Amino acid sequence: MSFIIVLAALAFLMLAAYRGYSVILFAPIAALAAVLLTDPAAVAPVFSSIFMEKMVGFVKLYFPVFLLGAVFGKVIELSDFSESIVAAAIRYIDKSRVNAVIVAVCALLTYGSVSLFVVVFAVYPFAAELYRQSNIPKRLMPGAIALGAFSFTMDSLPDTPQIQNIIPTTFFKTTGWAAPALGVIGSTFIIVVGLSFLEWRRRSAMAKGEGYGTSLVNEPERVESTHLPNPALAIAPLILAGVANFALTKWIPTWYGANYTVAPEVLPGVHAPVTTMIKTVVAIWAVEGALLLGIVLVLLTAFSRVKERFAAGTRAAVAGALLAAMNTASEYGVGGVIAALPGFLVVSDALKSIPNPLVNAAISVSSLRASPDRRRAA
Repeated sequence: MSFIIVLAALAFLMLAAYRGYSVILFAPIAALAAVLLTDPAAVAPVFSSIFMEKMVGFVKLYFPVFLLGAVFGKVIELSDFSESIVAAAIRYIDKSRVNAVIVAVCALLTYGSVSLFVVVFAVYPFAAELYRQSNIPKRLMPGAIALGAFSFTMDSLPDTPQIQNIIPTTFFKTTGWAAPALGVIGSTFIIVVGLSFLEWRRRSAMAKGEGYGTSLVNEPERVESTHLPNPALAIAPLILAGVANFALTKWIPTWYGANYTVAPEVLPGVHAPVTTMIKTVVAIWAVEGALLLGIVLVLLTAFSRVKERFAAGTRAAVAGALLAAMNTASEYGVGGVIAALPGFLVVSDALKSIPNPLVNAAISVSSLRASPDRRRAA
């Protein structure tokens, strides 16, 4: 029965999200309903001491990364740097390789610290125009964008600054450069298999005479590629962010050592020493510093393009960052509650019986992906 309660709670949350309801609202409902069916008296204590603790802890650690990533992506968009990069990629890569163009542009932007959610909206108008010009079915475009933005640059390539790669560093006390060889091998596999599949689908569809399509919805306006910034200038903030991320990952432990303590003698308002374990935050600090430098460079080199829309653009970026962070934090809180239920222990104990550690880890992560708290499961 306890196992069924866990499955029911997760199924309810996934259904609510799929139907478009707010995860922030329905995540605690799903978690506390599971607690109610397990021990009604524990509902309030679990909400305060587990769900909210997990949720607030996640926001404390990762909200700055969400925020800076969203702002960086927005200033890249407002400065027309993203349009310049896409136009250059289309110009220098043969248009017949449409899928490769879109994957390359998305990968460049996401690996250059632009939030993957921002990349989708920045690339979509150009991708749609390119698919229309090449008469390739538009329905294949989401796959190309997802391959470039949501796969190998999200959590496989070494030192990718995306939040999905940064979150585990706090728990495993590693950096974004953990397992670089495996990351490169995995990324290569994803790229080769993904592009091969996309090309197969493109050839199959075009062999049947299927074109771009008609009566389509959400068609973007035609993209004008005139008066765009120099591509070298446009890519400079991405390169700076990548180099700074690498450098800060190396330098921060050297500057601070293993631990850093803020003593009351330095800040009189601190009544007790505050000690930070540097290993748990080095990857987060490195990404935050890199994003800040990228934002500053964009503003210094393209302020005339950005200034008129900067206020409205940053408001939209902050709103998006808040929504993304709170959604994820709510799911993290659900994961903390689910992990405390008896039914979760049944699954955990069953997975522990797999002897090979690599196979155990692979099956455990894959099996428990339905649980929002993937870090705890690992």
